[in-house]
Formats: sequence, C-alpha cells, structure tokens
Amino acid sequence: MLSRIIHGARISLLVGVSAVIVSLVVGVTAGLVSGFFGGKLDTAIGTVVDVSLSFPQILLALAFVAALGPSLVTIIVVLGLTGWERYARVVRAEVMALREKEFVEAARAIGVGRLRIIFRHVMPNTVSSIVGDVDPAGRAGDPGRSRAVVPRRRLGQRLPDVGPDDLARTRLRDRRVVARHLPGLAILLTVLAINLVGDRLRDALDPRTT
Repeated sequence: MLSRIIHGARISLLVGVSAVIVSLVVGVTAGLVSGFFGGKLDTAIGTVVDVSLSFPQILLALAFVAALGPSLVTIIVVLGLTGWERYARVVRAEVMALREKEFVEAARAIGVGRLRIIFRHVMPNTVSSIVGDVDPAGRAGDPGRSRAVVPRRRLGQRLPDVGPDDLARTRLRDRRVVARHLPGLAILLTVLAINLVGDRLRDALDPRTT
C-alpha cells in the first residue's frame, strides 16, 4: 500500500503541475492577445472561452482521452487544455486596464514594438493577479483529483507493478478500511500543502496584501 501511494503520488503530482503549466501558457497567452489587441480577435477568443466553460472539465477530459488513447501525456495535455479559460479571463481583464496606463503609452511613444510591450511591460504586471485571483499553485491539486476519476473508466495509466497481483487483491479485500483511508489521507495532506504554498505565493506577490 505504501509503495503504491508513493508511486501514485509521483505520477499525480507530475500530472497536476504539468497540466497547470500547460493551462498557464495557453491561458496567459490568450488573455494577453485578447486584452491588448481587442476587436474581432478579442471576440473570437472570448467565444472560445465561453464555449469551453459551458462543458464540464471532467467530461471533456474523458471524451478526449477516449478518442486519443490512454497515456500520461494525453492526460496532461487534455487537463491543461480544459483548464486555461480562467487564466485567460483574469489576464484579459488586467491587460485591458494596463494597456491604457502611462508607461504603456510612453513605450508606444518611443517606438517600442507591440510584442515587446506585451511581454516586457504588460505581462509582468499581471503576475500578482494570476497568483491572487486564480491561484495556480492551489489549482495544481485539481488535475490530480480529476485524474483519479480517469483510471476508473479504464482510460488512464496502468497500475504499477509493485508486487504479486494475487497478494495485492487479498490485502485489499482483507483491509478495505486501510486501502481507502490511507490514500485519502495522502491526497488530503498533499492538496493542503499545495494550497498553503499557493497562499504564501499570493501574499508575497500580490501588492494589495502588503
């Protein structure tokens, strides 16, 4: 049981952190482009965000994994691409306020290019909003919990080979309480630790709390 918890935690944390990174890259990029350029591009991105949010994340994950095949990379990509919408909305709202600020107007006046303005001057000022409002460190536990549902549909990773199958089944039947409570306790402690790290990062990077 301990070996399975350790092995499963390694995979779940990898999925959780990697999926959040994918969501951050896609969501922040979409929010920056949508908020800074506006117009039809903003409307198109906003429509995609609204359509994506209208479907439950876990149902989309199950559908994509069923279509693309069960693999660790597929689960990471699917969960990452079904969780970027919140980042895009927060970044878009922040960028729409920042693009009218004096430092952006000054950068335009001296001939700085749009991409340089976005990634050098605008994006660094959205970090506190991302950490404070969306809390990516705290959301790192969400893909891990979502992934726990996927293997039950026979669409996830195979169980690790940590011992004879017959012995494992016998232990699980004889000690059902231990088999249920210990993994649940491990998930609880892991998610709690991630949330505490997210709270500290928010306090450190959000200027509104200083």
